[in-house]
Amino acid sequence: MTIKRMDNIGIVVEDLDAAIEFFAELGLALEGRAPIEGDWADGVTGLRDMRVEIAMMRTPDGHGRLELSRFLAPPVVADHRDAPVNALGYLRVMFTVEDLDDTIARLGKRGAKLVGKVVDYLDIYRLCYLRGPEGILVGLAQELGQQAPR
Repeated sequence: MTIKRMDNIGIVVEDLDAAIEFFAELGLALEGRAPIEGDWADGVTGLRDMRVEIAMMRTPDGHGRLELSRFLAPPVVADHRDAPVNALGYLRVMFTVEDLDDTIARLGKRGAKLVGKVVDYLDIYRLCYLRGPEGILVGLAQELGQQAPR
């Protein structure tokens, strides 16, 4: 048996509005926003009396989604916002963009900071990591065959 698709990637944040604005600036569209709670939510997450507000964002191609969650209860138990790229566990999400320099500039206006530097990989991609709101690690890749003029 094979999977049908990857449905979404989830990121827990403190400031849901700032995260929505950041990913909208990147080009994702807000699909919906809703509170989630109840026995079914407790059951699937294993968290008793869970209350969370989620926002679902969709990539422009319509195939990928990002679920942003702000937990109201129970309190967040771990903070990985400053973890380096070699930390264990899920850490970053990578997006392919049309114009890397423009994207970095636009996200910089939303507080994003370059982690290292922009690098060329085998004349195939220009790549970088940024820290977005709350330290969310985002990878950006631009295919050099489609590179905008620098």
